[in-house]
Amino acid sequence: MVTNMSNRATYRTLASFGKRQEIIVISELLKRGFDVYIPLVDDQQVDCIIKKVANGRPVYIDIQIKARSKNCKPYDAARFAMRIDPRDNYFFIFYSEQLDTYWIIPSEELVQVASRNKKGKNKGKYHINLALWSETKGLRRNPKFKKYENNFKLLEDYCG
Repeated sequence: MVTNMSNRATYRTLASFGKRQEIIVISELLKRGFDVYIPLVDDQQVDCIIKKVANGRPVYIDIQIKARSKNCKPYDAARFAMRIDPRDNYFFIFYSEQLDTYWIIPSEELVQVASRNKKGKNKGKYHINLALWSETKGLRRNPKFKKYENNFKLLEDYCG
């Protein structure tokens, strides 16, 4: 019975971390002048939809938010797995609590920089590691993804 309670507590902690990070990202988006809409159900890999009026027309962007807590192993601090249905108006926002960094990546670019699983139970899913880790150098952001770091401007540029 204790194990059950422990598993439940762990699940609640992980679930609440993910929800907290979604809310933090949403407040960042609101601060940057976006209207934010939250779907009642997250079954389409869309955590929120943002809208901004540009040149007199509304522009909508679907957003998927992924986060890693400070409690994970350092080599997993910015490692993410996801399904991607790439399209023009679909962006991913990744967050690593250990690195206190966001990466904002358009889905069409993400499928080019991420790796795709070719076999196993996760066949077809993508994965990406936005950080580097070694015993000698520790945890650091992967310079290969620098253009996406904390770059919320990519969303504004998309709106025109």
